[in-house]
Amino acid sequence: MYTPIKCFQPYHSPLDPCPPKGPICYSTPPQLYVGFQQPGLRQFSLSEALCKGTLWPCFYDPYPVVKGEH
Repeated sequence: MYTPIKCFQPYHSPLDPCPPKGPICYSTPPQLYVGFQQPGLRQFSLSEALCKGTLWPCFYDPYPVVKGEH
């Protein structure tokens, strides 16, 4: 199943003197989940495609909003 954000909890040894880290998350691009580009895909308008960086909505992946940034 496609989810844009993946997270995992790194292993923390009981003998490790450092405090355990929280979950680590990363973003996966949508093109990883498209086997091939089918003909006739829906397209953005040209002006919208320039703003979003892609012509096809299925490949659009906005940057996640980080709290505290404007």
